Amino acid sequence: MLCRNGRCGCHDSQPSGHCVSRKTIALMGTSGGMMFPPQGRVKVPSGGRPSSHYRTPRDNEVDCHRLFQPLHDCCVSYCRAMPRVTPPDRRERILDAAREEFATRGFAAARMEDVGKRVGISRAALYLAFESKEALFRALVSEVITEIMPTLLPSDYGALPAPALLRAFVKNAMKRMAGPEMAFLPRLIVGEGRNFPELARFYHETAMICLLGAVERLIIHGVERGEFVCADPKMAAHSVTGGIVHAALWRSVFEPVGAEALDVDWLAECHAGLVLAGLRVG
Repeated sequence: MLCRNGRCGCHDSQPSGHCVSRKTIALMGTSGGMMFPPQGRVKVPSGGRPSSHYRTPRDNEVDCHRLFQPLHDCCVSYCRAMPRVTPPDRRERILDAAREEFATRGFAAARMEDVGKRVGISRAALYLAFESKEALFRALVSEVITEIMPTLLPSDYGALPAPALLRAFVKNAMKRMAGPEMAFLPRLIVGEGRNFPELARFYHETAMICLLGAVERLIIHGVERGEFVCADPKMAAHSVTGGIVHAALWRSVFEPVGAEALDVDWLAECHAGLVLAGLRVG
């Protein structure tokens, strides 16, 4: 008759219906100084079970557990002690996922669990990288500003003409700020800033002050070169950046509800021309 234990994987026939899987025996090796033979049946010494002269699969399961449990425990302890290697691009992937989550759901409705799912990591792993949703948002804003500002203006104006610098700045800044990767930020701050004043303050101090300062320095550069006339460069900077923020809000707030699509490149050209006409000498 065939083995009564359907789980052992043995196909030997025994009168008693009990057997030992050869695969199990090959894995078990030795236990307590006794070598398990290569055969699937082991004779029980005298004084053993009266019902059968053969070891049952349960006997071998117990022996296997006793033999390999210390090895298993050792492997588990070793794996837990090993330092976990964080992928070098994990932070970048988290920030990209946070950008998508905040752009889709806003700040209040965004959840850290959903950001983790976008990245493919657990909620606990995400909190190891960023202690809170607020910290994640701040890191995202800082990353955006760090990424965009060097592309808008050179660090040293040198002898470069101010009108060309300002025109290029307006066109590049409007295109970047009104793009899908950044347009949600002004919308989010305008829509939720009152409920999250700390985030609004952080965005103002990190993004808006940086943008306004860059334009103000550029206008002063033009005044010093005799290319611009401006009584108050600080206020003029607000006028320049106002058009840029308007483009971002139009794209992210009004176009989704049916407003006419905005030609950002043409708007940037018109806005730059209007600003330069107001600053031009004579």
